[in-house]
Amino acid sequence: MQMSRSSERRTRVALRVALSYYVANGLSAALGLMLISGGVHFFLGAFAASAASVGVIVCIPPDQAAPKRGKFWQLLPAALIGLPLFFAVQALHAAPIRLGLLLVPATFIAFLAAAWGKRGLPIAVSVMFAMVFSMAVPEHAVSGTALASSLYFALGAGLYLLYATLANAVLNARYRVQMLADTLLSLTNLMRTQARQFTPAAVGESGGRAPLMGQLLQQQAALADQLQAARNILLESPRTPRRQQLAGMLMLVLEMRDHLLACELDLDTLKSHPGHAPVLSALREVLDALAYEIELLADALLYGRQPAPFESRRPQLAALHWGEGAPAASDGATPSAAVLARGLAKRVGNINDEALRLFALARGEAEPDLALVRTTWQMFVSPTAWSWRPFVALWRWDAPPLRHAIRAALAIGTAYAISLALPWGTHDYWILLTIVVVLRGSLAQTLERRNSRVAGTLMGCILAGALLSAHAPVLVLLVVVTLAQAVAHALAVRRYLVTAVAATVLGLVQAHMLNAGATPAFDVVERMADTLIGVAIAWAFSYVLPSWERTQIPALVARTLEAQARHARVALGLGQLQAVDNEPELEWRLARREAYDSLSALVQATQRSLSEPRAVRPPLEPLGRLMAHSYQLLAQLTAVKTMLLLRRGNLKSEQIRAPLMRAAETIEATLISSPSAGVAGAPCADASPGPVALPDPFENDLSPWVLRRLDLAAGIAVQLRDDANQVLRPPTT
Repeated sequence: MQMSRSSERRTRVALRVALSYYVANGLSAALGLMLISGGVHFFLGAFAASAASVGVIVCIPPDQAAPKRGKFWQLLPAALIGLPLFFAVQALHAAPIRLGLLLVPATFIAFLAAAWGKRGLPIAVSVMFAMVFSMAVPEHAVSGTALASSLYFALGAGLYLLYATLANAVLNARYRVQMLADTLLSLTNLMRTQARQFTPAAVGESGGRAPLMGQLLQQQAALADQLQAARNILLESPRTPRRQQLAGMLMLVLEMRDHLLACELDLDTLKSHPGHAPVLSALREVLDALAYEIELLADALLYGRQPAPFESRRPQLAALHWGEGAPAASDGATPSAAVLARGLAKRVGNINDEALRLFALARGEAEPDLALVRTTWQMFVSPTAWSWRPFVALWRWDAPPLRHAIRAALAIGTAYAISLALPWGTHDYWILLTIVVVLRGSLAQTLERRNSRVAGTLMGCILAGALLSAHAPVLVLLVVVTLAQAVAHALAVRRYLVTAVAATVLGLVQAHMLNAGATPAFDVVERMADTLIGVAIAWAFSYVLPSWERTQIPALVARTLEAQARHARVALGLGQLQAVDNEPELEWRLARREAYDSLSALVQATQRSLSEPRAVRPPLEPLGRLMAHSYQLLAQLTAVKTMLLLRRGNLKSEQIRAPLMRAAETIEATLISSPSAGVAGAPCADASPGPVALPDPFENDLSPWVLRRLDLAAGIAVQLRDDANQVLRPPTT
């Protein structure tokens, strides 16, 4: 029984991957390669097809699932920069020294594209592919001049630009559904980890709360990245009913993330009361059940089915016993454990209610409320236009993109010199290709790709060797090349080991088809040797002019504190209660996004630093506390914002107006103070007028609970500032 369940789950996971947007994008790219290379081969011959296929391959890396707006301009730089470099390498084929003098500065220029972040890195890879694959043009094709091969390259690149733009528009509706499904699955992972937090400390898993908190931070960061990718596509021109439905579901995911974050509130206090272990276990079961239902909703979206009806878990929450017999607090200002348990159940109930709305939208039983998104969607999506600002800003000696460009140029120059000296020189470009795909801006990413590249190349060589030794017909080899391209492109970010296997098969089979007279067995051995040499060079040069994460941490910490301060100022403003339009809510949503995004960047940088030498790592312990306190502050402010928006009728505005303003000013002043200023006393004393009796949270007046949350938030801000001071303190010798 257990085995069949495990097998069923593996099957579902495999289907989710097969139906994902990145696999659809990979298949689309492979289909474009097959159609263009096959068409050019039919009309212009084999040599033209091989050169045109290089033009296609060069344009594939930046071809990702993207909004329709600006798709062509996103791909164009790869073709425009790649074409002259392809021609130059062709012209210098017979002059190795001059070719090397071209490769080094061209590599430096190509890797400067990293200044544009995630948009620029694929362009850098594409430009390098143009040069490396130009070196791979077979010798028997020299009869075609450099100009002719470059024209065929331009033909392939131009056709693929048109094809990819059209394919992206055709697949846009499917991408929207797949992006939303992937976001829902990321949300369920976060929900399950949060549910594990409810396990009483005495029987906790994975060594206690600290490992779970680290996992939560990583999953929150991953979800923040996934949400931004989903926003870019789902919030683009939400004019049709279907687009509005999907965008409305995405907005509900944002609310569920906030409610999940608020579930951290008072959890440690509750877990210290053994009498409430049954309640926490029941809440864990409810949260796990909600995650399972949302997982089924994601599957239904991927399969194109109508989601099954959702059964509310409110009755289970209502049937919980709150431990009324537990001893009450000694003063009215400290809530009892039973009251805190009811508050936690209320937050789980809010997640349940959002799930109800999510299913109602998915089933077409409710209309989305998207007035805000329809009018201001441009503010929530990433820009598609290219700007010169990142290029102007990178000319500092400590700028990571500049250092990475120098590092890559030196590595390519060294690898090219070694390739010329090797006894086998038939495929000198393989060493360069390995460096292009392995060497990354951080040591952690380079080490990850190093290991995957070696293992993937070994497995790919075995597969390709078996295939070539079987003397498969050309049609079978074409199918293999197409599938290998699809897998390599689809999983380049998700599963690089699989990409390395597919890329190795692709390279060996393509080389065999272009050089039919070569011996397949020697190609396999040569490929493995070249890969090991390229990996070793990339690994060695990752320590040249290193950009340790420690040097980036101060800017990331400053960004996090500024984002937290702005979010506090906006979230605690009363403008939303008095406004006649959506402008205050829009400002809050933008501030909330920046708070999550800045924290996500800090979490990822800290995670990468774990692979660096111990002597250059940032102070991990205060960094961990800083990130945990940042999420706690977000949780407190989210709880206040929820009460201001959803339960405003239960608040006395005259009682909370002044404390809200004081708390916002206090938190902002605390977080934006200079690191050397220190923290003199807890500023939370001004946030509320002192201890007040806390009523049951289900009674009418919630004002005392708002005051308590404000007081706790101001206290957390002090801790956050102290954490930042410790992180930014100069290291001792």
